[in-house]
Amino acid sequence: MTTRRANWTVPAFVYPLVSLIVVIAAWQAAVRLLAIPDYVLPAPMQVFNALAGGFADGTLWPHIGATLFETLAGYAIGSVLAVLLGAMLAESRLFERFVFPLLAGLQAMPKVALGPIILVWCGYGSASKIVLVVLVCFFPLFINTVNGLRRADPDLLDACRAFSASRAYLFLHVKLPSAASEIFSGLQIGISLALIGAVVGEFLSSQRGLGYLISSASVNMSVATMFAGVVLLAVIGVCGAQVVRVVQRRVVFWEQQVTRTVADVGGN
Repeated sequence: MTTRRANWTVPAFVYPLVSLIVVIAAWQAAVRLLAIPDYVLPAPMQVFNALAGGFADGTLWPHIGATLFETLAGYAIGSVLAVLLGAMLAESRLFERFVFPLLAGLQAMPKVALGPIILVWCGYGSASKIVLVVLVCFFPLFINTVNGLRRADPDLLDACRAFSASRAYLFLHVKLPSAASEIFSGLQIGISLALIGAVVGEFLSSQRGLGYLISSASVNMSVATMFAGVVLLAVIGVCGAQVVRVVQRRVVFWEQQVTRTVADVGGN
């Protein structure tokens, strides 16, 4: 009589959860054993109390909403512009000669240095933060789009041209699918950069947002509130990256099929 061993796999979320618990435990131990004062490094429970109190009395919600709005609006605009301009540049050498040097020069400029100019042009409201987010998250996705479109299989392109495929057909059915993985890689990078851009803009000038919350808490030496703002930014960044990954699995579904096929072949 043979017994079958149950195939049980650990859920993927368990591993980062264990790492988080270890970090929090080490944090708590360091505060206790080294007697670190709370104005230097608050204990995890103090940060949790700051978060719970901020959610309970409603003071955190406007800051979270402002940062989310600025991040998502700038990220959406920057991503659309990056894909459109990347596609135009990949398809036209003449367009590349005119535009790419200008875009490269814009990318070389420190975005923090452009912040005061953006504030003068767009004011101290959300518009200036959105513009800064667009500038920050645009270039990585733009470069990934160009590289992905130009790495399409030349043999497949020649085969389609042999059957009189139009340029639009080649772009939509050959080049764009082959570049989808790199485009989503740029989107993954862009979501974290977008959050950084929004916070930097709030540091420069703002009356709400998580960046403003952290900045104002530093004036009052409320370190627990500062850590609470940083924790919220980390949670938003992780959630945004996970959403992009889920969308990538749904859109670029053939990558999962290829991975499973290779795994099955290797197992056999």
